[in-house]
This record gives sequence, structure tokens and C-alpha cells, in this order.
Amino acid sequence: MAANKIEATLQEHLKNAIVSSSLLEEYDASSINIEIPKDKSHGDYSTNIAMQLTRVLHRNPREIAQAIMDAFSLEDAKVEKIEMAGPGFINFFMKNDALTSIIKEVLSEKENYGSTDFGKGIKYDVEFVSANPTGDLHLGHAKGAAVGDSICRIMSKAGYDVTREYYINDAGKQITNLALSLYSRYLALFDIERAMPEDGYFGQDIKDIALKVKEEAGDKYVNLSEEEAISYFRELGTAHELQKIKDILKEFRVSFDVWFSETRLYNEEMIQPVIDELREKGYLYEEDGALWFRTTDFEDDKDRVLIKKDGSYTYFTPDIAYHRNKLNRGYDYLVDLLGADHHGYINRMKAAIQALGYNKDQLNIDIMQLVQMVENGEVVKMSKRTGNAVTIKDLIEEIGVDATRYFFVSKAANTPFEFDLGLAKSQSNENPVYYAQYAHARMCSIMRSANEKGFVLADSYELLTNSKETDLLKQIGEFRNVINDAARTRAPHKITNYIQKLAQLFHSFYNDCHVLDEANKELSQQRMALCEATRITLANALNVIGVSAPEKM
Repeated sequence: MAANKIEATLQEHLKNAIVSSSLLEEYDASSINIEIPKDKSHGDYSTNIAMQLTRVLHRNPREIAQAIMDAFSLEDAKVEKIEMAGPGFINFFMKNDALTSIIKEVLSEKENYGSTDFGKGIKYDVEFVSANPTGDLHLGHAKGAAVGDSICRIMSKAGYDVTREYYINDAGKQITNLALSLYSRYLALFDIERAMPEDGYFGQDIKDIALKVKEEAGDKYVNLSEEEAISYFRELGTAHELQKIKDILKEFRVSFDVWFSETRLYNEEMIQPVIDELREKGYLYEEDGALWFRTTDFEDDKDRVLIKKDGSYTYFTPDIAYHRNKLNRGYDYLVDLLGADHHGYINRMKAAIQALGYNKDQLNIDIMQLVQMVENGEVVKMSKRTGNAVTIKDLIEEIGVDATRYFFVSKAANTPFEFDLGLAKSQSNENPVYYAQYAHARMCSIMRSANEKGFVLADSYELLTNSKETDLLKQIGEFRNVINDAARTRAPHKITNYIQKLAQLFHSFYNDCHVLDEANKELSQQRMALCEATRITLANALNVIGVSAPEKM
């Protein structure tokens, strides 16, 4: 189910009118654009199909519009009247039962309302967060987690087959420094001096882990060879830090299907075969003692080093093997969500997968811009709790999971974002998540009051003719389209835009229409049904961005 049913019906009848009026022998109904006009005098729905056909038919668009209108079946499409406007817009004024039919649809589908088959049969792997397991997740990771998880939820709602993946960078210098830091702190507990590495980890958690090892294993690792001890602390440190990451992400309502370890690329010898293949295809050359990949053959701005003079890999080399592994797992498309400092990464990685025989469009790299935290007009850089950088844990403690997630996805991810802590904490209509959740709680309150009065949901809705009711019905009906669009463009902020509009239209309806009127039980029960359909839609929209829908506030 790929579109609003009303719009799908209009598309089909417009296609039939195009064919029956002999304008064209055939036409793709799904390519016909249907919109809700901003000006209500222009009807409930509108199309610019006549202007689109002008390019094909080379005729005046008003003539084309008139031919379509003459052949259009008003009764079958549940259209009250049809009008032409401006250069050839066709405006539709729908019959009441066409608009209210959405209520039965929502009440029937409940939590499944909004689900579509738009992406059916298409497999995506979405990799996000992928922070080094060497410390706490900070602001940038929080944004990546909120955006990445929301993208996966939305795409799943739109019918895509989505795998969520976390790449564990556990084979580099930072992990070695983590191991050396732990080893140094452990030895210090036995009054053995060993200098901390220059780029070591000096946090309290490193001391705590070392103390725990001493309590459980005594001096066992003092007496082991340094190589064996460091190997142990590498494994221990990585496991500890990774578990911390998993725990905080779970609290943040983020889960992964695949946790892929970088060391696996080495242990299973996945890297050398990729280098051999690129060499066989003629894309590699040696210069100044290093091995280079001619990525300029694929629109990169310069060639890239794969193996440095000292024989070690650049970070790009295992990344190529990792992307080859993902593509070999059978995904149609890969998505990498990366930080603002990764712009140069896009062309080189697309070059790599092309050189390996894949289509560059199979890899999508979405860049997320920086976040700046502000409170009372001042930039907040440090945690009040630890004095270090602000972390996901700080945000959860300060403003909660709902506000944190909502704010991070409320703006396009590729634009710089100013996170207003004061606004996120406020309980006012200016706070968008509070505004949306309050609307849901108000609907729940209405339903509780209705039950107390003995009212039941109506199953016919002919009395819902107020313009505020009509506006709400049309917005509910747009949900599937918004899901499809947000999934296709990987843009969760389109969901928050939808949520704000739905909440605003509900509050407007509530203020204008007396929902529970014991003097008019029939109308009240029909309005109850509209409230419940709105509540379900709002809860479903909040769910696809990982935000709760409270029943009371």
C-alpha cells in the first residue's frame, strides 16, 4: 500500500480520463502529482497534470485540463465537484464519506497504520554510530544514534528490509593505547612504574577496571610477559567499553542487528584478497615506497595510499574490505552515516566499490553536521557531572530520552544544529516534543472521559463537516505519503514536521469543536472516533522516531 487511498483513487481516475479522452493511449497513474492546496478555496486536493502533459502533447494546458475534467468520473471517485484554476490546475472537492473513510482505515490498522510496501524486496544495510570502544558516546554520537535509528524505523515502516550495523573499530592505535593505559594503571597498583602512553586514557573508569582485575586475579598479569598482558588488557578494555556503549544505546532505545569487529577483517584474512584484486585490475601502483590506489579513475580528487612506507595499512584499506564484505552479504544498498569531517571519504569509497565491480549508487554516505549545545544563550561544552565533553548519558539525565531524540531528528541531519537545552527542558508549547506529547495525552484524556460517560466510537461519520475536522482528516490521510518520502530520502525531520502539523491541527480542532457534548451524543461519538484515529496516527509517528506517546502528562 504505497499512497493515501484518496490520492491513489484520484490518480487512477485521472489516468482513466487521460486515456478515455484520447489524450494518450496509456499513462502511469503513480506519476500523477496530487497535493493538498494551501488555499482551501482551491478544494481538498489538486493536480498539475495538465501542465505536465503540455510538454508531451504541445497543447494549451487549460485545453488539456478541460478534456480531462470532461472525461473524469465524479461519482466513482467520490468527488463532489471539480474545477479548473489558473494556468490549468485541476481542483477536487471531495464528498464527505471519501474524507472520513480514513477513520475506519486507521481504527482497523491501529499500530500498523502508516505501514506501506513502498520498499518491498529492497535490502538495505545501515551503519551508524560506529564509535571507537574507548570511552563514552558524546554529542555527535547521540545525533548519529537518534538519526540512524529513526531512519531504520522509518524505512522498515515503508517496507524496506533493513539491517542495523555497528562497525567496531577495535584494531587501531587507539585500542592499543587503551590496553597500554589499563596495563599501566594495573601495574601501578603493585607499585610498579610504567609510563602512560602519550595519547592514553586517564579517566576514572580505567583505574576502576584495573582495580577490579587486581581484586579478581591478583598479580597474575604482573608475572606474564608484557606481550601477553597487553593482549589481555586489549581484549578486556574493548569488551568493557563496548558493553558500556551497548548499555547506553539500549537506554537510548537504539539496537543493532550486527556488531562487526574490525579485527575480524584481519583474523579472517579479508584485506589482502581485496588488494590483490585491485592490483590485478590495474588500479594500484607503487610510488615513494607506498602502495597507491588510482581512485582518480573514478572521479576522486586525488589517488589514495593503501599501504604506507612502513608496510602498515591506512585506515582506508580495511574499510574497503569491510564494504566488500557488506556487499557480499547480499544487500542492494549500503548506507553509512558519518560525521562532518568525512566529506572526503565519499568519493574514495565510491571509487573503491566501483573498482571492485559494484555500482557507485549502491553506497550512500550521509554526512551529519556538527551539533552545538546551548543553554541560556551560552555554549555548553562540558558535562556538569564529569567536567568532560557532554555525553548521551548527560542528555538522558538532563532532559530525558524523548526530548533528546526528538530534538536531534527535528532538523535535516546535513545542516549544523543548535541544541537548545533550556527549550528541551521546558514544559511549554514552544517545546516541540512537549507540544506533540501533550496532544497525545489530551486525546487519551478525552477517551477516558468518553468511557466514563458511556460513549462509544461511532462507525459512521456523516456529521464531521467542520473545516477543522476536514483539515485533520486530510493530515491523517497524508501519513503514508510522509513515511514513504521520509524513507526514500532518509530524512527523519520530515516526520517531526508532520507531527507538529498534526498536533497543531488537533489542538485547533479541540479548541473549535466541542468533542464530548452530552446534548449531542451522535456527533460526540463521531468526534471521538476522529480523536482516536488522530491519536493512533500521532503515536505511530512518534514511534518511528523512537519517542514515547504518554497517556498522561
